[in-house]
Amino acid sequence: MATIGTFTKTSNGYIGTIKTLSLNVEASIQPFNKGNEKTPDFRIYAGTLEIGAGWKKNSAADCEYISCKLDDPIFPSPIYASLIAAGDGKHFSLMWSR
Repeated sequence: MATIGTFTKTSNGYIGTIKTLSLNVEASIQPFNKGNEKTPDFRIYAGTLEIGAGWKKNSAADCEYISCKLDDPIFPSPIYASLIAAGDGKHFSLMWSR
């Protein structure tokens, strides 16, 4: 997995940056009022443009993370990543996986 973003936890979600070969944006991950179990827990924004969604998950080691789906017209298909705590509970890495 490759790190494509770094985020800091805030009182209303997470703020940080996403950097790929085609993106270099300030981003936010904001809680979303879940309507049913398929509805995302979070919406991901670059400024005011929605670029993805996130769902709360638990790993096999019982660690919480956010499973993210990001999309941009320049991508041939959506990419998937996981927002994982860096250890101190305030900083998080967005890890891309194929």
